[in-house]
Amino acid sequence: MENPKIQQQKAEKVSARPEPEVTEALIRIMDRDVKAGRKVVAGLMRIKGISWAMSNGIMISLKISPTKRIGELTKDEIKKIEEFIRNPKLPSFLLNRRKDVDSGEDLHLTGSDLDLRKEFDIKLLKKIRSYRGLRHALGLPTRGQKTRSHFRENKKSRLTVGVGGKKPAASGGK
Repeated sequence: MENPKIQQQKAEKVSARPEPEVTEALIRIMDRDVKAGRKVVAGLMRIKGISWAMSNGIMISLKISPTKRIGELTKDEIKKIEEFIRNPKLPSFLLNRRKDVDSGEDLHLTGSDLDLRKEFDIKLLKKIRSYRGLRHALGLPTRGQKTRSHFRENKKSRLTVGVGGKKPAASGGK
Protein backbone atom coordinates (compact mmCIF):
# COMPACT_ATOMS: atom_id res chain seq x y z
CA MET A 1 0.00 0.00 0.00
CA GLU A 2 1.22 3.41 -0.91
CA ASN A 3 1.07 6.38 1.33
CA PRO A 4 -2.26 8.28 0.90
CA LYS A 5 -0.32 11.53 0.43
CA ILE A 6 1.61 10.02 -2.53
CA GLN A 7 -1.63 8.73 -4.04
CA GLN A 8 -3.16 12.18 -3.78
CA GLN A 9 -0.10 13.78 -5.46
CA LYS A 10 -0.31 11.27 -8.33
CA ALA A 11 -4.00 11.97 -8.80
CA GLU A 12 -3.32 15.73 -8.91
CA LYS A 13 -0.59 15.24 -11.55
CA VAL A 14 -2.90 13.14 -13.71
CA SER A 15 -5.77 15.62 -13.38
CA ALA A 16 -3.46 18.57 -14.10
CA ARG A 17 -2.44 17.12 -17.48
CA PRO A 18 -4.32 18.74 -20.33
CA GLU A 19 -6.27 16.26 -22.39
CA PRO A 20 -5.37 16.52 -26.07
CA GLU A 21 -8.33 17.45 -28.21
CA VAL A 22 -8.51 14.79 -30.88
CA THR A 23 -11.34 15.48 -33.27
CA GLU A 24 -10.85 12.68 -35.79
CA ALA A 25 -9.51 9.15 -35.47
CA LEU A 26 -7.63 9.28 -38.79
CA ILE A 27 -5.90 12.21 -40.44
CA ARG A 28 -5.23 12.19 -44.20
CA ILE A 29 -1.70 13.24 -45.14
CA MET A 30 -0.37 12.73 -48.69
CA ASP A 31 -3.14 10.21 -49.59
CA ARG A 32 -2.40 8.12 -46.52
CA ASP A 33 -4.55 7.71 -43.40
CA VAL A 34 -2.54 8.23 -40.21
CA LYS A 35 -3.89 7.52 -36.73
CA ALA A 36 -4.49 10.73 -34.81
CA GLY A 37 -2.95 9.35 -31.60
CA ARG A 38 0.52 8.89 -33.10
CA LYS A 39 3.29 11.39 -32.60
CA VAL A 40 4.03 13.42 -35.72
CA VAL A 41 7.46 11.83 -36.34
CA ALA A 42 6.02 8.31 -36.24
CA GLY A 43 2.91 9.32 -38.16
CA LEU A 44 4.88 10.80 -41.06
CA MET A 45 6.85 7.56 -41.31
CA ARG A 46 3.60 5.80 -42.28
CA ILE A 47 3.83 7.58 -45.66
CA LYS A 48 5.69 5.50 -48.23
CA GLY A 49 9.02 7.18 -49.00
CA ILE A 50 9.35 9.05 -45.68
CA SER A 51 12.09 7.71 -43.42
CA TRP A 52 12.79 8.53 -39.80
CA ALA A 53 15.52 10.98 -40.82
CA MET A 54 13.27 12.66 -43.38
CA SER A 55 10.46 12.89 -40.83
CA ASN A 56 12.77 14.53 -38.29
CA GLY A 57 14.05 16.91 -40.97
CA ILE A 58 10.48 17.96 -41.75
CA MET A 59 9.74 18.54 -38.07
CA ILE A 60 12.86 20.67 -37.54
CA SER A 61 12.42 22.66 -40.77
CA LEU A 62 8.78 23.49 -40.05
CA LYS A 63 9.43 24.07 -36.33
CA ILE A 64 6.81 21.58 -35.16
CA SER A 65 7.16 20.22 -31.63
CA PRO A 66 8.39 16.59 -31.54
CA THR A 67 5.95 15.79 -28.72
CA LYS A 68 2.93 16.90 -30.75
CA ARG A 69 0.45 14.29 -31.94
CA ILE A 70 -0.99 14.03 -35.46
CA GLY A 71 -4.51 14.80 -34.19
CA GLU A 72 -3.30 18.07 -32.65
CA LEU A 73 -2.06 19.45 -35.99
CA THR A 74 -4.07 22.23 -37.54
CA LYS A 75 -5.21 22.06 -41.17
CA ASP A 76 -2.69 24.78 -41.99
CA GLU A 77 0.17 22.73 -40.49
CA ILE A 78 -0.94 19.64 -42.44
CA LYS A 79 -0.93 21.67 -45.67
CA LYS A 80 2.58 22.96 -44.84
CA ILE A 81 3.79 19.39 -44.22
CA GLU A 82 2.30 18.14 -47.51
CA GLU A 83 3.83 21.03 -49.46
CA PHE A 84 7.20 20.46 -47.80
CA ILE A 85 7.10 16.74 -48.67
CA ARG A 86 6.33 17.58 -52.33
CA ASN A 87 9.19 20.08 -52.50
CA PRO A 88 11.65 19.36 -49.64
CA LYS A 89 14.37 21.86 -48.84
CA LEU A 90 16.69 19.44 -47.07
CA PRO A 91 20.27 18.28 -47.70
CA SER A 92 20.54 15.87 -50.63
CA PHE A 93 21.65 12.94 -48.45
CA LEU A 94 18.14 12.83 -46.94
CA LEU A 95 16.43 12.55 -50.34
CA ASN A 96 15.61 9.14 -51.82
CA ARG A 97 16.46 9.85 -55.48
CA ARG A 98 19.76 11.67 -55.84
CA LYS A 99 21.01 12.59 -59.31
CA ASP A 100 18.02 11.21 -61.18
CA VAL A 101 18.92 9.38 -64.40
CA ASP A 102 16.50 11.40 -66.53
CA SER A 103 16.89 14.93 -65.15
CA GLY A 104 20.09 14.83 -63.09
CA GLU A 105 18.30 16.57 -60.19
CA ASP A 106 17.98 15.51 -56.57
CA LEU A 107 14.37 14.37 -56.04
CA HIS A 108 12.30 12.95 -53.24
CA LEU A 109 9.53 10.58 -54.31
CA THR A 110 6.63 9.33 -52.19
CA GLY A 111 3.70 6.95 -52.58
CA SER A 112 2.82 5.62 -56.01
CA ASP A 113 5.44 7.84 -57.73
CA LEU A 114 8.13 5.94 -55.85
CA ASP A 115 6.67 2.55 -56.87
CA LEU A 116 6.36 3.54 -60.54
CA ARG A 117 9.88 4.96 -60.75
CA LYS A 118 11.33 1.83 -59.13
CA GLU A 119 9.41 -0.39 -61.55
CA PHE A 120 10.65 1.65 -64.55
CA ASP A 121 14.23 1.43 -63.27
CA ILE A 122 14.01 -2.37 -63.08
CA LYS A 123 12.49 -2.52 -66.58
CA LEU A 124 15.37 -0.38 -67.89
CA LEU A 125 17.91 -2.71 -66.26
CA LYS A 126 16.23 -5.69 -67.92
CA LYS A 127 16.05 -3.92 -71.28
CA ILE A 128 19.76 -3.05 -71.40
CA ARG A 129 20.55 -6.61 -70.27
CA SER A 130 22.72 -5.56 -67.35
CA TYR A 131 23.75 -8.12 -64.75
CA ARG A 132 21.28 -6.72 -62.23
CA GLY A 133 18.55 -6.76 -64.87
CA LEU A 134 19.21 -10.41 -65.66
CA ARG A 135 19.12 -11.31 -61.97
CA HIS A 136 15.77 -9.48 -61.62
CA ALA A 137 14.41 -11.32 -64.66
CA LEU A 138 15.44 -14.71 -63.24
CA GLY A 139 14.07 -13.89 -59.79
CA LEU A 140 17.49 -14.24 -58.15
CA PRO A 141 19.16 -11.94 -55.62
CA THR A 142 20.80 -8.90 -57.20
CA ARG A 143 23.21 -7.85 -54.47
CA GLY A 144 25.68 -10.74 -54.33
CA GLN A 145 24.05 -13.05 -51.78
CA LYS A 146 24.78 -16.76 -51.90
CA THR A 147 22.08 -18.88 -53.54
CA ARG A 148 23.01 -22.41 -52.56
CA SER A 149 20.46 -22.75 -49.79
CA HIS A 150 18.22 -19.67 -50.00
CA PHE A 151 15.99 -18.10 -52.63
CA ARG A 152 14.40 -21.42 -53.51
CA GLU A 153 10.98 -20.97 -52.01
CA ASN A 154 8.04 -18.93 -53.28
CA LYS A 155 9.01 -19.27 -56.89
CA LYS A 156 5.96 -20.37 -58.88
CA SER A 157 7.78 -21.23 -62.09
CA ARG A 158 10.19 -23.69 -60.51
CA LEU A 159 9.30 -27.32 -60.03
CA THR A 160 9.84 -29.12 -56.77
CA VAL A 161 12.95 -31.27 -56.76
CA GLY A 162 12.55 -34.59 -55.06
CA VAL A 163 11.79 -38.26 -55.45
CA GLY A 164 8.98 -38.87 -57.88
CA GLY A 165 6.53 -41.74 -57.75
CA LYS A 166 6.71 -44.81 -59.98
CA LYS A 167 5.94 -44.10 -63.56
CA PRO A 168 3.26 -46.32 -65.06
CA ALA A 169 4.81 -49.12 -67.16
CA ALA A 170 4.11 -48.81 -70.84
CA SER A 171 2.23 -51.87 -72.07
CA GLY A 172 4.17 -53.36 -74.94
CA GLY A 173 1.25 -55.43 -76.24
CA LYS A 174 2.96 -58.88 -76.20
